[in-house]
Amino acid sequence: MFRITQYMQTLLNPEPVGPARKPPGPVVIWNLIRRCNLTCKHCYSISADIDFPGELSTQEVFTVMDDLKQFRVPVLILSGGEPLLRRDIFEISKRAKAMGFYVGLSSNGTLINESNIEKIAEVGYDYVGVSLDGIRDTHDTFRQKKGAFDESLHGIELCRQHGIKAGVRFTLTQDNSHELPQLLDLVAEREIDKFYLSHLNYSGRGNRHRKHDVFHQTTRQALDLLFERCWDELQRSIVREYVTGNNDADGPYLLQWAQKNVPDQVEPLRQRLINWGGNSSGQNISNIDNLGNVHPDTFWWDYSLGNVKERPFSQIWSDPRDDLMAGFRQKPRPVHGRCGVCQYLNICGGNTRVRAWQLTGNAWAEDPACYLDDDEIGLPADYSEERLPLPNRIPLAQ
Repeated sequence: MFRITQYMQTLLNPEPVGPARKPPGPVVIWNLIRRCNLTCKHCYSISADIDFPGELSTQEVFTVMDDLKQFRVPVLILSGGEPLLRRDIFEISKRAKAMGFYVGLSSNGTLINESNIEKIAEVGYDYVGVSLDGIRDTHDTFRQKKGAFDESLHGIELCRQHGIKAGVRFTLTQDNSHELPQLLDLVAEREIDKFYLSHLNYSGRGNRHRKHDVFHQTTRQALDLLFERCWDELQRSIVREYVTGNNDADGPYLLQWAQKNVPDQVEPLRQRLINWGGNSSGQNISNIDNLGNVHPDTFWWDYSLGNVKERPFSQIWSDPRDDLMAGFRQKPRPVHGRCGVCQYLNICGGNTRVRAWQLTGNAWAEDPACYLDDDEIGLPADYSEERLPLPNRIPLAQ
């Protein structure tokens, strides 16, 4: 996750750059259930409104939680499907809070209503994130349910009324990018605490002509707008959390923004971004799916590191024998192509590896969603892909 507001605050109010922080354990995004009351077009878990066999029981979840706590995992993000469809979701959530985890709930928001808001408030979630895909008609089309937008917005408002920090998550696509300004206006008008722009983890897009690629240009325009909104609000003493995810080129892009707007703070920002280090799949971010399979992040569901029903998460995550995980933890990562020669590799960490794998079958190929052009990344004039060694293919079969 890239925290725009946090970095822009340091540009407005400079202070000494501290050392890089190393989290005690990985954040765990936990898909407790695959069932969902919606059938969203961009769902990464391919959920449906049916029960999926083999999901962890309440006691199995508790056993895993005990191990996660011992392993010093600081954060649990309870997700789905739709986590509110789990009958024991409040029991699980209360136990997680009592154990001292930071506990987030990732919901579509349609099931947050007057019948359960008191229970949600009683848990004391640190954060409730609700996905919106645009304004009313666009959102309802993406979610394939008429009225979903109004229900989700009502859920957010109920959270705010009950003192629960709530935010909007927006997945950027070519079908909804035109409504980003309206959505940001809505977030401001409703005084919503947080806005999270998630870049789409797509595959199949070509590597060339980034300057003219429609999707890359759309991404840049979206980031320009987020930077503008955040900077304007901070100057008016409005502190709203603007964050992005799933495209770590956002770090270098903010550095370029600072070079134009606050050049005297570029070097401190550069060091802060180096300390951040970009993509943390397989390092500081992890995923447990509804069946108990452990993945490097939520988009690597085709690649299982092991199952918590068979081995504790702590053992699975610490196992040094997995080649993909070894690559994730290597500094710098063994990336190829443009990523391998990019001047910002120490900031973005090679970006999102799953997109490279989806496009090429190679986890260490260049990320096709990098929207920075060759000049911006400092590509050598004599650069030739043919000169680079052939990368090792990471097999998905386990």
